[in-house]
Amino acid sequence: MIKLRLLFRWLAALSFVVAGANHFRHPEFYLGMMPPALPWPQALNYISGVAEILGGLGLLMAPTRRLAGWGLLALLLAVFPANIYVAMQGSMPGLNVSPLALWLRLPFQFVFMAWVWWVALRDENRAGRT
Repeated sequence: MIKLRLLFRWLAALSFVVAGANHFRHPEFYLGMMPPALPWPQALNYISGVAEILGGLGLLMAPTRRLAGWGLLALLLAVFPANIYVAMQGSMPGLNVSPLALWLRLPFQFVFMAWVWWVALRDENRAGRT
């Protein structure tokens, strides 16, 4: 179980680093998801990209793992309204996705949150016994 958890920690870290880098490579995708009521969309896009990169890297180092886990959980919670906004709009900029798929993807945010909790916040001693 420890090796599986380590594998999933590395996969989570890689996923967050790649997603964070995409905020800089393809900002229009993320800007299109942002609810119009939010101020400074470009700055928020870059801040969330940096947070994803730092959080992903933080998962890999024991001294920063818990802080990174809490930060990533907060980030996933903070961006959830953008996912709801996209579902309500019925389209995702740059992708040809059905409106139903946009609604069905919402619960996966909670799967990602559980994933972060498991690889970063769950007690190491308990994890070794399960």
